[in-house]
Amino acid sequence: MNKIVHYIGLDVHKETIAVSIAPQNSTEVRRYGIIGGTLDAIDKLVKKLAAENVELHLAYEAGPCGFVLCRHLRNRGFVCEVIAPSLIPRKASDKVKTDRRDADQLARLFRAGELTSIHVPDQEDEAIRDLVRARFAAMTDQRQARNRLKGFLLRLGYRYTGKSSWTDAHKRYLAGLVMPQGPQQIAFQEYIHAINDATDRLDRLAQAVEDALPDWKREPVVRALMSLRGVQVLTGMTLVAEVGDFNRFTDPRSLMHFLGLTPSEHSSGGSRVQGGITRCGNSHCRRILTEAAWHYRLQPKVSEAIQQRQQGQSKKVQTIAWEAQQRLHKRFKTLSAKKKSVIAATAVARELAGFVWAIACEIKPADKPAAPEIIRTCKGKVYRLDANKKMAQTK
Repeated sequence: MNKIVHYIGLDVHKETIAVSIAPQNSTEVRRYGIIGGTLDAIDKLVKKLAAENVELHLAYEAGPCGFVLCRHLRNRGFVCEVIAPSLIPRKASDKVKTDRRDADQLARLFRAGELTSIHVPDQEDEAIRDLVRARFAAMTDQRQARNRLKGFLLRLGYRYTGKSSWTDAHKRYLAGLVMPQGPQQIAFQEYIHAINDATDRLDRLAQAVEDALPDWKREPVVRALMSLRGVQVLTGMTLVAEVGDFNRFTDPRSLMHFLGLTPSEHSSGGSRVQGGITRCGNSHCRRILTEAAWHYRLQPKVSEAIQQRQQGQSKKVQTIAWEAQQRLHKRFKTLSAKKKSVIAATAVARELAGFVWAIACEIKPADKPAAPEIIRTCKGKVYRLDANKKMAQTK
């Protein structure tokens, strides 16, 4: 007996969820109403809507509520998709927006097959990604704290004449400064304390990211990517944490599009005009690849540091890394002669993404043993289920 699919649009918020239903065998969309924003409320909803001849497919927009709801529904056996908000078709004339109308639109477009879902990482990958993004936030805080101090000193007429800021010489210069007024001295010290706190936090998070690598199932992929010039531990972990499984991209161009590194285009008739990159993708990966691309302005060379990172890698991975150096250096040199270096670095970053994809697809994630599960019996005794599925009572 064929089941009838009911496409359910969920407009998810912190406290409430608007629900609409679009049956497969109908052209209408039925509004179910507003339910609570808890998992218990969702369980009651699917229990009420489920039937022997009905299959539930649920969808909601990606947003601040994350992937907890999606994982919960998938673990219960339901089809659930998280939709990219920027790729939802919208009418220019539609000027009315409410939660119920959003849920109606999701259900209607989901039934028509016009929604684009995003990749939902597993909990381990999401945890590493959150840690990597926390480090990036700390780096942003440090930069902002430094800029506040530089702006403060510039207003008072203090100008550092050394070559580089935030070196030991610059720190000695700052330590010797005395502000003309007491309140300004207090403000100056607070700016210094804010910089030191942000730096300490950044160092702690950078170390935490490196410490998390050995226990991550995608460590082999990160180690392989470190064979590339300009890709070290933090860069490799950022790329892999943001992308996840590189094999979900059928070709390098798909990855470039995901990263927003492909050129925009405005063509009509016989004219074809290409502009800057679309920037319609993962900004974290795009930033880190652009930073790595600057390394390819230098002559191709397998330095001692790269040799150490390539130890244990296959011949094919090392060959791809060397081909990347040769091609990308030539590309950087050619483009720099015609255009600005920033444009050249962006173009090289796009091609670097292709070499990243080629290496990542050669490596399989490691099989990490699952953590032991604790089971409590009805008699109050605690048992441990080990990796071999053997039950042992704990002390």
